[in-house]
Amino acid sequence: MPIVQNMDIFPVQVPVPSSLKSVNFYLVKTGQSLILIDAGYNNGDCRKALHDTLKKYGFGIKDLTHIVLTHHHIDHVGLVNWITAEHPIPVYAHPLSFPRLKRDAAFLQMRMAFYQKLYEEMGCGDRGKKQVEHLKKAMKENESQKITADLVDIGERFGEYFEVLEVPGHAPDQIALYDRKQERLFAGDLLISHISSNALVEPDENGKRMPSLLIHMVSLRKCLSLPIDEVYSGHGTVIHQPKNLIQKRLDGMEKKAERFLTLIRNGKRTANEIAETYYQDVYDQQFSLVMSEVIGHLDYLERQGNIQKEKVHGVWHYTFS
Repeated sequence: MPIVQNMDIFPVQVPVPSSLKSVNFYLVKTGQSLILIDAGYNNGDCRKALHDTLKKYGFGIKDLTHIVLTHHHIDHVGLVNWITAEHPIPVYAHPLSFPRLKRDAAFLQMRMAFYQKLYEEMGCGDRGKKQVEHLKKAMKENESQKITADLVDIGERFGEYFEVLEVPGHAPDQIALYDRKQERLFAGDLLISHISSNALVEPDENGKRMPSLLIHMVSLRKCLSLPIDEVYSGHGTVIHQPKNLIQKRLDGMEKKAERFLTLIRNGKRTANEIAETYYQDVYDQQFSLVMSEVIGHLDYLERQGNIQKEKVHGVWHYTFS
């Protein structure tokens, strides 16, 4: 374990049978504090991994002093209720996490209407309607997953060591904890060693679509400009000397945008046509991820001046500029 100036980092790594390879969360011991950064899934594997890691280093649940959430996704917040029911401690997050974590009814209804309109405008037809029905069902089923603990705005600093960086894109509320002295970053899903992180299309608090991929690229460039030696990621392995990987991810986005531009040159006009053509079987299997990828890269091409769009019968059509 790295021990640097009274900061000990104890990774909790839980293997998962997917391309993510693992779900990672971290215990950080600083002075009198024992901080949990992220909280895995709400399942037995994550509970056991946390319990075993605490025990291995001489701790128990009641030694935890704070929980910090990098973003609201289910694989990062699952154990919060389980921990705080036994041991009430502060839970820190970005304010944009709050309505998502608390499963605020008005916010979720707005989000539902957002996706219904989005998929209609992107020409998704019946597949888009199917996804909206899935979201409605999930909204009801996941009501019990809302975070019951009080949430605290994490602000611009956390404790003695960490600067809080806003790094949205993968999620609008995503933050990273930066230890400038030791050049370490707890980055959530901003950067993953073995796969690119999805920039998921989301509405802002007013229901307006955010250009998630463009925002994600800004977040990556922000980290490219910082001295960072290690990135502690939400999945996979610790990333050492991450600048080359960050540049690789940015270059990959540009290459994918070029492929979509070729499809537009060849007559594909809607986001849905591009998605079906490029992703084929994966289109139906991972519909929401695929559409986020396509829409994000179309935003990039439009920002670059390579394409333009017009609405035809309620659907956005893209053409080569």
